[in-house]
Amino acid sequence: QVQLVESGGGSVQAGGSLRLSCVASANTYLGSCMAWFRQTPGKEREGVASIQPGGGSSNYADSVKGRFTISQDNAKNTVFLLMSNLKPEDTAMYYCAASRRVPSCGRLQDLDFTYWGQGTQVTVSA
Repeated sequence: QVQLVESGGGSVQAGGSLRLSCVASANTYLGSCMAWFRQTPGKEREGVASIQPGGGSSNYADSVKGRFTISQDNAKNTVFLLMSNLKPEDTAMYYCAASRRVPSCGRLQDLDFTYWGQGTQVTVSA
């Protein structure tokens, strides 16, 4: 059964931090590129960060480089997104996603990702 469950969202003031977690079913997580996307109403979904399976290379959107860090705990089939120095423009619904298209992992294109979580809301106030 494919399952991605996000947690860790919430409300925070600008400059604050949050850590998102995504627990995946084993058959989804193993060998997959894992990523975080975000979306606000009326806008297209944006790739935030991705990481190759087994702790491989990671990639970030320019808008979050230096502020967000993606990591994973392979023993727990979990991927994290540590978000620091948050800005109001980071406000969005954040989604965890998994893809078998590992060579395309760094592109952060949502069409490459097959499996999606339900999302967790992040709200940053000025």
